[in-house]
Amino acid sequence: MPLSPEQLEAGLARRLAPAYLIAGDEPLLIQECADAIRRRARELGFAEREVYAVERGFDWAAFAGELSSLSLFAARRLIELRLKTPAAADGGAELFARFAANPPDDILLLAISPKLGGRGQQPAWVKAFAQAGELVEVRPVEPPELPSWIQGRLRRAGLRADAEAVRLLAERVEGNLLAAHQEIEKLRLLHGEGELDAEAVRAAVADSARFDIFKLADAAVAGDLARALRILAGLQAEGLAIPQVLWPLVREIRGLVRVRWLMDEGLALQAAMQRAGVWRNRTGMVARALARHDGRSLRDLARHAALVDRVSKGALPGNLVTALPEEGAGKVSRGDAWVELVELVRGIAGPGRRAA
Repeated sequence: MPLSPEQLEAGLARRLAPAYLIAGDEPLLIQECADAIRRRARELGFAEREVYAVERGFDWAAFAGELSSLSLFAARRLIELRLKTPAAADGGAELFARFAANPPDDILLLAISPKLGGRGQQPAWVKAFAQAGELVEVRPVEPPELPSWIQGRLRRAGLRADAEAVRLLAERVEGNLLAAHQEIEKLRLLHGEGELDAEAVRAAVADSARFDIFKLADAAVAGDLARALRILAGLQAEGLAIPQVLWPLVREIRGLVRVRWLMDEGLALQAAMQRAGVWRNRTGMVARALARHDGRSLRDLARHAALVDRVSKGALPGNLVTALPEEGAGKVSRGDAWVELVELVRGIAGPGRRAA
């Protein structure tokens, strides 16, 4: 059973396993998990630390030789493997299986990997590694979970904050846990331990939100208009080009059109999503979007996306009268691609035209 980062500390207190695999895409939590393992290893006498960068073509035979060689000072060793991709360790499956069958007392293996595939899609080396020790899955903190995560971090820092202060802090550091950690440390240094209110947070915290084109698309498809518009404003402030922001939205629209077409051909929703290649963790979001949009409104969105693209490239004059999805006719476009992009996001996140 994989461990969560919250379970790791208790697990380390009980025993130090021969091997640990930390997998995920959240740098702060991965770093904290690795630091906890290193700290416990030092306490138990693993005085040497060797670090290997594992990419495709890594020499596993040479590494096996290093693994079996004696330390110069006969010390216990912590050996870290930094994996560029999970697939980079495919060649190590046999080595990990041998290690799991007979783990040496003087070596602790620590592998750090980007996010792995689903349980049924994990490569053989992961299973071999997990048999040798513990798998720690680091999952992103989703927006609804962020306020409670921040509350926990504030308590650990000796701070207490009201709901408005936590909401403001979550909004300012959206999606960026490292920024949240840094801002909490700054608040602790500025105010010491004790109570915080929203004004203290507003005065001290910079806007460190990690605005992301993919998060924009997710928020729009999920129907979270307020969050989508906030992310879009951040992307505009960062100076991103319109085509960069537009293409993930277009990709989502095309995916929705594909699923809707399959449904219109007679497939049930779940079967249509599976046929269209919708990832399992996105099926709920896509289903909610399809409940808001029928085929006609999705085609309107596709035409509107094409309009945004043409306006951004100067292919259309200003003050052009265009027909937009939610209004049907009479909307005046002033030739501002960002204005049109806002309308496109509103259209994706909004109710659209429900199927009769």
